[in-house]
Amino acid sequence: MNLKLLFMRADGLLGLAIVIALCIGEACLLLLLESQLALFLLLLLTVVLWFTVRRVGLAQAAGSAVACRVGAANMLVCLGIFILILIFREEHYALLMIGTVLLFTTAGIGLNIQTGLTGLANFAGASFFASGGYTMAVLVQKGTIPHELALLAGGAISALIGILLLLPVLRTRGYYSALVTIAFGLLFSSFLQVNEHLGGSEGLQVEGLRLFGWDMSTGFEWGGGEVSFYFAYCVLAILVFLMASLLAHAIEWSAIGVNLDATRNDELVSSTFGISTQRWKITAFLLGNFVIGVAGALYSGMTGFISPAGATFEQSLLLISIIVLGGIGNTWGTLIAATFIILLPEKLHALQEYRVLLFSVLVVIILMFSPKGLVPRAMRNFSRKRGIHE
Repeated sequence: MNLKLLFMRADGLLGLAIVIALCIGEACLLLLLESQLALFLLLLLTVVLWFTVRRVGLAQAAGSAVACRVGAANMLVCLGIFILILIFREEHYALLMIGTVLLFTTAGIGLNIQTGLTGLANFAGASFFASGGYTMAVLVQKGTIPHELALLAGGAISALIGILLLLPVLRTRGYYSALVTIAFGLLFSSFLQVNEHLGGSEGLQVEGLRLFGWDMSTGFEWGGGEVSFYFAYCVLAILVFLMASLLAHAIEWSAIGVNLDATRNDELVSSTFGISTQRWKITAFLLGNFVIGVAGALYSGMTGFISPAGATFEQSLLLISIIVLGGIGNTWGTLIAATFIILLPEKLHALQEYRVLLFSVLVVIILMFSPKGLVPRAMRNFSRKRGIHE
């Protein structure tokens, strides 16, 4: 039987399951290996697997599953991630890395709503990520509201801060819009450095976090061993990631997504057909910042600390690198790219000081072979049976 036909069974769910299993295996090896030589060999194996997956039709099958069976595809991915955290349930460092990847992926989804769907260049993603973290830190220290609401408040404050940028962003396009967000990011980082109420350059600690009645700073006994307290954070990070990905997919497949795409492709033509491009830009910018802020709030709770170092231009470039490498507008590509961009510098200690250089080289190399990223966004079209689909 033709392999491509086999992988396309059940709307491609079989192919997606195989891809997820391969990714989980790669992630396990990446977290377990310590030898620098072994890690480089793993990278070579990853490149070979990537080309193989594309050639035998696994990538096409996985894409079909994501498009046709959204709920099942999301559950398969989250189940795979949950199996991964079960494997490393007693390892603090591994769970911290997994949680970090999930939350940076969630932030990437928010950035994709702005950049991938609407075409808004946001080079201040780290500023909104950090604003969510600082909001969580301040509200937890004050102890005035439940910590669950503090998590949502992180997203709300990030969206409100984004309002400050709306006027210049709406009045500019392309490179000029990017420069506006870069300038804002630099100003915001400087503001955090000198603001003593927010801890100045030393930042703030986030202690005593309780979410949904659970003390997030303690582990528990299970299977004869002590489960890391990061386990609960990882489970919550999976839920946040799942909700963000479902939100992004719902937007993309609705009339809202069509309007956002039209705005990105040609504002003048869109306006001619009665589409309010300004309104859709505002919607995408504020909604994207809300998602980024929620991810930042949970990240500060997980790490127990937030500082101006998390709002630098370098961190914003990291987020941009994640969505460009993964494929602008594609959630699952964002997850794959975040895995390597977060974990590689942590594992390859010799490259820690050259993170920006590493990201730049990765972007150039991958875009040479795959101009639309590791997992390009599928083209949307129309069908009488299903309406909008990909």
